[in-house]
Amino acid sequence: MKPLKIGITGVRGIVGETFTPELAVEFAQAFGSYIDGGRILICRDTRPSGPMIRSAVLAGLLASGCEVVDLGVCPTPSMQLAVKWLKADGGIAITAGHNPWQWNALKFVRGDGLYLNSTQAEELLDIFHQGEFAKATWDTIKQVVQYADPIEKHIKLLQQTFDVDAIRSRGLTVAVDCCNGACSVLSPLWLESLGCEVLAVNNDPTAAFPHAPEPKPETMAQLCAVVKAGRADIGFAHDADGERLGIVTDLGEPLSEEMTLALATDIRLRKKSGTVVTNISTTGAIECIAARHAGSVVRTPVGQAYISEGLIEHNGVLGGEGSGGITVPEVHLTHDSAAAIGLILEHLAQTGERVSEMVQQLPRFATLKHNIAVEPHRLYSVLQEFRAALEREELAFDSTDGLKVTLPAGWVHVRASNTESMIRIIVEAREKTEARQLLDWARDRIMR
Repeated sequence: MKPLKIGITGVRGIVGETFTPELAVEFAQAFGSYIDGGRILICRDTRPSGPMIRSAVLAGLLASGCEVVDLGVCPTPSMQLAVKWLKADGGIAITAGHNPWQWNALKFVRGDGLYLNSTQAEELLDIFHQGEFAKATWDTIKQVVQYADPIEKHIKLLQQTFDVDAIRSRGLTVAVDCCNGACSVLSPLWLESLGCEVLAVNNDPTAAFPHAPEPKPETMAQLCAVVKAGRADIGFAHDADGERLGIVTDLGEPLSEEMTLALATDIRLRKKSGTVVTNISTTGAIECIAARHAGSVVRTPVGQAYISEGLIEHNGVLGGEGSGGITVPEVHLTHDSAAAIGLILEHLAQTGERVSEMVQQLPRFATLKHNIAVEPHRLYSVLQEFRAALEREELAFDSTDGLKVTLPAGWVHVRASNTESMIRIIVEAREKTEARQLLDWARDRIMR
């Protein structure tokens, strides 16, 4: 199976197999046609295929009559903020985020700096599949590609949002693993501006990823060692494009990616009660934390665009997903790991609490995640077979995104991945043994 995933989150695949320059050119032409020309920002992460895909995207955008501003290697959230600062009509992030280095992707951003919603993404896909693109004539093609660096303005906005003086006065020691990705410049500069002693590792954007760029306990061994050796107050781990954040406590304990949102929710609701927006796959600990602080939780389908829409609709005070993505509305209505860092460090500075102490007070569930690779044409039928099994057993389920069923021991969520050709199973229970039983229960009904 050579995976290529085309969906509402954009297009992604393995470079040199299904994700080709031809595909990137055509998608860029489709986006240029969808935007109807205008100014488009592009940025990329540090994976080896980035320069090649950037050239293809550039060709497609220029061919469709767009004016292009190249931000180079920078976090996707920095580009999303720059869309507004530079009065652009949209943007394309060339990044596969948490996927391994052989993958790449195009993620499409509209004029307000947010990802296309599901309706807009379907419109873009219609243009792509029809293959009828806007074509600039030989004498109207833009001859100059402009360049800009959004990092300084991103940091300035973060400084305006959080209590910089309090953080500086605390003199925190912070370890950070940038995975040699797009945060390699932004994150150390942001932490230094907060007066932190910065213990940065893997912050060379010219080097290869030292490990998979998904910030979860399995990839944070080096960061744990740095936190312990440097006696850091906290450790942060980035993905390749600055959307997801992993955390290591002051005791050197790597937290599950589910705990990033749990911690951020507790911090935010202590100060400001309101609605937290998260997806249907994220830990039930969020409801428990919200109940402590008279807050509420709204659940959406999986995907950052749905979180953004939910925050707008419900005037949410925080958004995020169990993948480690956090949205702080005062900064932007999109996942931004640098904003999540600001939120957490501000709390540590103002309260004097330690992360390890805070985590002890949070509800913890046993969450297991399992992926089953499935041929793209079979994804829907596999979900239908699972649905039929639930109906045979007369079990009620939530079909907001895939199928989620609540059982006496916990819940099971089965859905098609937005980013890869696979079925994702997420289960949660009070105890790990119960979670394993739930996972076996789900696999039995999927693999029949």
